[in-house]
Amino acid sequence: MKQQTELNRGLEERHITLMSLGAAIGVGLFLGSAKAIQLAGPGILIGYLIGGIIIFIIMRALGELAVREPVAGSFAEYARKYVSPLAGFLTGWNYWLLWIFTCMAEITAVGIYMQEWFPQSERWIWALAALLLMTSINFIAVKFYGEFEFWFALIKIIAIVAMIILGTLTIVVGLGNGGTPVGISNLWSHGGFLPNGFGGVLLAMQMVMFAFLGIEVIGVTAGEAKNPKKTIRKAVNNVFLRILIFYIGALFVILSIYPWDQVGQNNSSPFVLLFQQLGIPAAAGIINFVVLTAALSSCNSGIFSTARMMMNLAQNEEAPKRFAKISKNGVPAIATILSGIALLVGVALNYFLPENVFAIVTSIATFGAVWTWAMILISQMRARKVYGTAEFGVPFFPVANYIALLALAGVIVLMAFDASTRIALIVGPLWYVILIAVYYARGMHKQTRRSFDRASGE
Repeated sequence: MKQQTELNRGLEERHITLMSLGAAIGVGLFLGSAKAIQLAGPGILIGYLIGGIIIFIIMRALGELAVREPVAGSFAEYARKYVSPLAGFLTGWNYWLLWIFTCMAEITAVGIYMQEWFPQSERWIWALAALLLMTSINFIAVKFYGEFEFWFALIKIIAIVAMIILGTLTIVVGLGNGGTPVGISNLWSHGGFLPNGFGGVLLAMQMVMFAFLGIEVIGVTAGEAKNPKKTIRKAVNNVFLRILIFYIGALFVILSIYPWDQVGQNNSSPFVLLFQQLGIPAAAGIINFVVLTAALSSCNSGIFSTARMMMNLAQNEEAPKRFAKISKNGVPAIATILSGIALLVGVALNYFLPENVFAIVTSIATFGAVWTWAMILISQMRARKVYGTAEFGVPFFPVANYIALLALAGVIVLMAFDASTRIALIVGPLWYVILIAVYYARGMHKQTRRSFDRASGE
């Protein structure tokens, strides 16, 4: 039988449109927002607005690149071509690692959510079950993966929209509150809108940016999209509107109804707490199911992304060649297996460090995300010098790029001020040192230099 040599372009426009939401609406919003609220109070809304603007700039930069050159390696390939071969190597392996840690956060969240229903159960068992399920789904043809993401993302979207509508009715007409409108006074009645000052908002930015991690998966899907120029352009243009609705809108409703200083006192999602506050316990169970599917969906996207990035690294001789092999279904099977095996570390962390694992893995993932986003911005700036103007690009270029880069650097600096996130400032740089040592020790700088020269036509 002839071996499949290319990825199947089996992702429809509706798949990518929903996937662009599905990857980003995950544990960072449903569970991580509780920590962010504790740090910033209602002022977290400012944090998500700032973060949303930064992400929109990054996504427009990625959109410009992906529309012009839709490739499976996405930003690693762009960094390799427009910055340097080493930058591409580091970006590819960095993205693989950051999604491994992100998926660890997602399977950790699965364990937390399942303990809502089975409080006596062990969290690591549910984490392992989630890992096995999501890895298995990624073995099937990409179209099936797309269908899975489509319906799971749709569940999240419907639930959030329903929550915003019901919450708004509670605020305005007192639905679930005996007909007495709740109003929005909770936004300032418990220590003010900025109870911890603007410094609290800044400290929360690590978790805010983690919540947006995954939205760049739109670029990774370009290699398997049937009409990448149309679908990616549409998905990118809708990013900021989605952030306003699904992040800021949802949290505005939650913080108006539920006092911010009572959020995060246990492991429950703020979304579950909202319906408990409304006296709708059955709805709380439904929302718990929704946030469970959100975590599974985001983990699914993560395994998808890591496998494609690993395949691209292998194709560029920056990883063992076997990882470039594609199954008869058009899936990078061996790369998918490696990602699944690496995620067993997350299961182990849930066994040995159940109380600390979420803070550890989210901070390391955010550190990696900052590198990825910075490379997207820099690659787009370098690419613009090559091909000149672009009809689909970054507004206020290049000033917006520099502002976004400065903001990303600020997120890294702020991580040093929080004891729970400092570990990322050790693990992240150490990972880059190891990668650079391997890169030069194995002579890859000579190989990729020639490959880069050919790709650039030099």
